[in-house]
Amino acid sequence: MIFLRSGLFNILFFAWTAFLLLTLWLGMLLPPAIFRYGLKLWPQGTFALMKIAGMSFEVRGLENIPDKPVVYAVKHQSVWESGFFLWHHQDTAYIMKSELLRIPFWGWYIKKSAQVIVERTGGAGAMRSMIQKCKAIIEDNRSIVIFPEGTRMPSGSIGTFHPGVAAIYTQMEATVVPVALNSGLYWPRRKFLKKPGNIVLEFLPPIEPGMRRKEFMIELQNRIKTATEKLEKEAGFVGINK
Repeated sequence: MIFLRSGLFNILFFAWTAFLLLTLWLGMLLPPAIFRYGLKLWPQGTFALMKIAGMSFEVRGLENIPDKPVVYAVKHQSVWESGFFLWHHQDTAYIMKSELLRIPFWGWYIKKSAQVIVERTGGAGAMRSMIQKCKAIIEDNRSIVIFPEGTRMPSGSIGTFHPGVAAIYTQMEATVVPVALNSGLYWPRRKFLKKPGNIVLEFLPPIEPGMRRKEFMIELQNRIKTATEKLEKEAGFVGINK
């Protein structure tokens, strides 16, 4: 039954994604702020389809989000959180790798919706460009999402945190909200089968400006790692976190 439900979900998920990719161009003449409402349709439809595979989700820690633009530093395990923040607030900007611009249609939509595009092999120049773009996003009263690990990691593991998040924190004096989740237990990376269950995303208490770079990175990683382990254990996951 899990195989059949996963198969049906996968077919409909890719069909829904393809449909939006092929139709959202109709809104390209709209202002970016309005166009982002169109992008919000993707997670809305996806979350409805998740019920087919027996997946649901829960959000915790909303009281930890300050009433101002922030930087969300998010644990990355699944496709799920790649759409969550569009659903949570369509004006939130993702920091995205430039390779995504090569995806047909999607590259147009990324530029149109004013996301933050980063050339990962661009060195110091790319870092300065990212900071400038992030400053413009915050000044536009929009929050930012960054995945410090840079890629999806399997449940029970944590990747190396890249320096971009520390640069944003220190150079912009930004408030960073760590975010833990357990999405990889149910919607794992590059896996056909989806496991029925409840995805939990938790906003942790914010890290205010003022910490040194090294101290900040240690604090951020420890908070996300500890909270993620707790969510995974709560869901019944048994593994060795690294």
